[in-house]
Amino acid sequence: MSTALPTRGARTRKWARGFRRRETLAAYAFLSPWMIGFLIFMLIPMVASFVLSLTDYDALRAPTAVGLANYRQLMEDPDVRKSLTNTLVYALMSVPSTMAVSLGLAALLARTGRRSAGIFRTLFYLPEITPKVAVGVLFLFLFNGQAGLVNELLGLFGVQGPQWSTDGAWVKPGLVLMHLWSVGSTVVIYLAALKSVPPELYEAAELDGASRWRRFRHITVPMISGALFFTLIVQSIAALQTFDEAYTAFYGNASSAGYSSDAALFYLIYLFQQGFQFLHMGYASAMAWLLFAIIMVITLIQVRLSKRFVYYEGR
Repeated sequence: MSTALPTRGARTRKWARGFRRRETLAAYAFLSPWMIGFLIFMLIPMVASFVLSLTDYDALRAPTAVGLANYRQLMEDPDVRKSLTNTLVYALMSVPSTMAVSLGLAALLARTGRRSAGIFRTLFYLPEITPKVAVGVLFLFLFNGQAGLVNELLGLFGVQGPQWSTDGAWVKPGLVLMHLWSVGSTVVIYLAALKSVPPELYEAAELDGASRWRRFRHITVPMISGALFFTLIVQSIAALQTFDEAYTAFYGNASSAGYSSDAALFYLIYLFQQGFQFLHMGYASAMAWLLFAIIMVITLIQVRLSKRFVYYEGR
């Protein structure tokens, strides 16, 4: 009794299935370090923090279930409202200024030669790798109300500099100026986006008599709107989670000097106090989940609005 040999088409399909299986296994092998890291360092801690948010836990005794009591307390805590207000006001000041300054610097870099552009890209990016605590200490000296370099420079022009680190009206503007020190990554993103705009669009608009402003508004902005949208989301999330510079240069300085630190009480600073100073771990976990919900809502709104303003060439 003879056995029929598989046809060429069957052998090809079998080989293709084996190849796809090997490719899939290889893909999972390459992804496994990230997946394991996400599971251990992100997903499990997130689940644990949500469970802790439903408990009364001080890191010394076993947690006690309290249900939604921590979330109800959040709604009644005046310091939560104060810190959220400070954080949102800072975000509204920081995000547009960061994007505007970064776009201006990127536009200047786009006009320079290749060799000099590489040098300036490196110089602009260097502050990004500087530890934020070190930046906070540096600006603590620069913004010193009595002997800081910033006020010394303002004095040369006859301007009386404010008490940057202790005056509540100037804490947030000072923090925004500090944040503008490290816009290198945003500048690099915008520079890459500007370089990808087809030059023939500018040439055609110039031949039609379009002014520099109209070319920027109707060509540059739509063509780099994807990069603008990405940095808007990233900068918004970063601003809502500001901690290092604010605590080092403003909140900690005002507290140690005996001044009111309410203007520098940002949300993560208050969360840090509750969790690691007062050991209210359950309450701090509830605060973390409230911030997560706020960031999620703001991001979803931005994504929804982006459909009106973001231009994609494939559409």
